[in-house]
Amino acid sequence: MTISRRTFLAATCATPWALPAVHAGGRAPANDRITVGVVGLGSRGFNLIDALLSESDAQIVAICDVDALHYRDQPWGKGMAYGRKPAQQRIDSRYAAKGRTGVGGVAVYRDYRELCRHEDLDAVVVATPDHWHALVALEALRAGCHVYCEKPITHRFAEGVRLCKEVERRKAVFQVGSQQRSDARFRRAVEIVRNGHLGEIQRVEVGLPSGYEHAQGDTRITAPPDHLDYDLWCGPAPRLPYMRARHHRWWRGHSAFGGGVLMDWIGHHNDIAQWGLGMERSGPLEVEAVDWTPSKTEVYDTPWHYTIRCRYADGVIATISDGNAMGVRWIGSDGWLYVRRGKWQASRAEWLEPDFKVGSWRLPKIASHMRNFLDGIRSHEECTAPPDIALRSITPGFLGYVSWKLRRPLRWDAKEQRVEGDAEADRQLREVIYRSPWKLG
Repeated sequence: MTISRRTFLAATCATPWALPAVHAGGRAPANDRITVGVVGLGSRGFNLIDALLSESDAQIVAICDVDALHYRDQPWGKGMAYGRKPAQQRIDSRYAAKGRTGVGGVAVYRDYRELCRHEDLDAVVVATPDHWHALVALEALRAGCHVYCEKPITHRFAEGVRLCKEVERRKAVFQVGSQQRSDARFRRAVEIVRNGHLGEIQRVEVGLPSGYEHAQGDTRITAPPDHLDYDLWCGPAPRLPYMRARHHRWWRGHSAFGGGVLMDWIGHHNDIAQWGLGMERSGPLEVEAVDWTPSKTEVYDTPWHYTIRCRYADGVIATISDGNAMGVRWIGSDGWLYVRRGKWQASRAEWLEPDFKVGSWRLPKIASHMRNFLDGIRSHEECTAPPDIALRSITPGFLGYVSWKLRRPLRWDAKEQRVEGDAEADRQLREVIYRSPWKLG
């Protein structure tokens, strides 16, 4: 059924897909499917493509990447293929098998700005390296689209502040790819903590993986391959000499493109930790990098080992460290609870039983993270991983980097989102330097 984009569909039943999808500017979709563009066609981008292909009320109509074909960190021709060509083939073949092929198939772009100008686009998925998150998401928002953006929400703190303001200004639906927020076990763990079963929380241990001790690939400097627009891949970041050890998969080891393994994972486990504390829209009072071991190679400038100590209200102490067990452990006056992907433990086994009466503070059940995003577009309600919470979840990581560079603890005003009494630290936190001609608009 095809109707005007500016006309709402009649809500004929209570199922989410019977409601009209709405553009950020209040527009309805051109038909009963939510049309989606995907920017970034690497491993994570393919995961999100598969998630969209499984949803009958979503249609991928456009894709974009600066690389036509690659095999991530594998030798050429080995393992799974990524990039524009494999993504196009994957999408068109899947839709053809379902009888859903559009005229000409999925549109393919090299430049994200062209994708954002694609006609009748409802939403954009951002699965690029971190240094591109802010600019791609902002371009999509300005085009009137809703956005699903991978974590961490942005590469720099000031980019996150700017992006949150734009989302609010445009009343857009925005989902950050912190998919643990949609996982039933993590949500149940948060409910147990928030309902007070652990008593007064005293400590929190957030465990993340270690960084890169050595170079993770070929460190020879070479000319970029012909299938890659390397200058556009670097974009606003410095155009570092091309090497495989700093490209597909391993780019996050250098601060030009990512924040290391620390910033790769903090948006997962620290997000859950602060949610359990009820601090998801607040943050710590003090942050200090107390242990920081650089990588043993000059290829990367992000830490191999790291510990960030955070002090919250009521004296709660949290550590974010690769020395902690992977996951989140809350320790309270009446017991402890530990959760990670696929596993959880507690000082009282009954807390983990399916029939345990968790209490009055409850979270709604969610089918999947992508489903939650699509439902949010249709209802125009906040998703489970909104941008302001995602930014606050990773802010201790940003502060940790500044604390490490300045070798001092930082006092944090979570309400105003600024460093108190330390102008240099606050300046470094907010610094954004882009390679010309790119700008944070």
